[in-house]
Amino acid sequence: MTVSQIIEKMITFSEGNIHDIDHFIRVWTYAKTIGELEELNAETQYILEIAAITHDIACPLCRKKYGNTNGKYQELEGAPMVREFLQDTGMTSAQIDRVSFLVGHHHTYTDIDGTDYQILMEADYIANASENGYNKESIENFLQKIAKTDNGIKLIRQVFCI
Repeated sequence: MTVSQIIEKMITFSEGNIHDIDHFIRVWTYAKTIGELEELNAETQYILEIAAITHDIACPLCRKKYGNTNGKYQELEGAPMVREFLQDTGMTSAQIDRVSFLVGHHHTYTDIDGTDYQILMEADYIANASENGYNKESIENFLQKIAKTDNGIKLIRQVFCI
């Protein structure tokens, strides 16, 4: 499936939850932009974009099961959910494994093992910071301790005028 077809599938999966749809579209847009500016190879870019689209796949389940969307619950529930979600997309098992790993770690800011993982963290942070009104100190802390890609750092500085 193409990225656009996966987006359509995820919109359907979201059952009209505009917040969830807007969030994953934002994260995907930032991830796509950073990945392209960092000149990722086509395979890594594709995996990054699919992970960005599906990174919060577990949120509806977490709301029902736990009463919240705590990041650790999202990681725990999301990894197996995304495997099932991507089964009929034509993706290889290696691609699905990587997306599942990224979805299962997108709130873990340690041991980041690839540029796709790094960019997903940066893109999700930008979307969360803008949606939730993070203060300048929090954003600067993220810039100093977590952000690593040149274009992710540049984009964060531009978005938040820092």
